[in-house]
Amino acid sequence: MIKAENLQRRYGNLVALDIPELHIKKQESFGIVGNNGAGKTTFFKLILDLILPSVGAVYSKGENVKRSDHWKPYTDAFLDDRFLIDFLKPEEYFEFIGRLHGVSPDGVGEELKLYERLFSEEILGKDKLIRELSKGNQKKVGIVGSLLCRPEVVILDEPFSNIDPTSVSRLKLLLNELQEEHGMTFIISSHDLNHITEVCKRIVIIDHGKIVRDLETDEDTLEELEAYFTGL
Repeated sequence: MIKAENLQRRYGNLVALDIPELHIKKQESFGIVGNNGAGKTTFFKLILDLILPSVGAVYSKGENVKRSDHWKPYTDAFLDDRFLIDFLKPEEYFEFIGRLHGVSPDGVGEELKLYERLFSEEILGKDKLIRELSKGNQKKVGIVGSLLCRPEVVILDEPFSNIDPTSVSRLKLLLNELQEEHGMTFIISSHDLNHITEVCKRIVIIDHGKIVRDLETDEDTLEELEAYFTGL
């Protein structure tokens, strides 16, 4: 589904990302972990053609993302609040996303029923602009916006941070259900090793821009991740 080939991003003499080869399979739940500055968000921005590679390329369904827009209709993401249109109400924002995907307002309303448990009656029907919501609720709006029309590929940067524990638990259940029932491909980063192992079936560790571990998730994965980051 997604392939990185001879991929590098440099800033002057600093190599922010260096991935000779990486293949993320269709319908895979793929996790990325690493310390701040490891290159996780840089990788996401390269997949989404938000920045250009210094060397190499990212391919989606075999086509270079920087040379074609073919990937945009089946790919969605939420990296940070810059992805939001914060002068809209949540309902208006979701309807806007629906229009981009050819979904009617009624269809959007039906889809939103799936996310009511995540919203906890705090977001819809409050007559507030997105920028008037708490940071946690803004994040939930962005995450749901990326999932709303069930694109084939969803990229989420730190989705579990800055939301309350109840929402974290509900979000993990929701992501697992969507992946299992609809075969969506998830590419997710997280600093929380427990959360990432509960959601992703494959996890890579990035350190100083390089992939240093590529793990299939099993009962030992959390311990292996913890050992790596504690240096034991």
